[in-house]
Amino acid sequence: MTIAAILSGKGREVISITAHQSVAEAVALLADRRIGAVPVMDGASVSGIFSERDVIHALNSHGAAALDLKVGEVMTAPAITVSPVEAVIGALSLMTRRRIRHLPVVEGGRIIGLVSIGDLVKYRIDRIEADAEAMRSYIQSA
Repeated sequence: MTIAAILSGKGREVISITAHQSVAEAVALLADRRIGAVPVMDGASVSGIFSERDVIHALNSHGAAALDLKVGEVMTAPAITVSPVEAVIGALSLMTRRRIRHLPVVEGGRIIGLVSIGDLVKYRIDRIEADAEAMRSYIQSA
């Protein structure tokens, strides 16, 4: 099971933002799209990630003025990324170790998708349930 398998099921659409946009714009994007994080792009490369956690930290440090800051001032950088050939279990382990919930998927220096811990856990549960059903069918047919 690889990250590529996850992307084939969920799609490769990537909603992103630039470091020069305001935190208020980024917050509106997260709210409008009902997502928890966006990669911060510098041209074709990922320079960081902006998440709900970054909003909380910025508000705690700067109060309401945080909304006027640039995304580049509060984003988490550098972004931790994975390749599409990474095993799902390896990506889950990385997310657990680094205490992150979103991973940009990069191939050849370009972002090709974004996976969340929810995507990976759902995929693992679906696989475990499919394996269990196959085992039940095998046992019943014997």
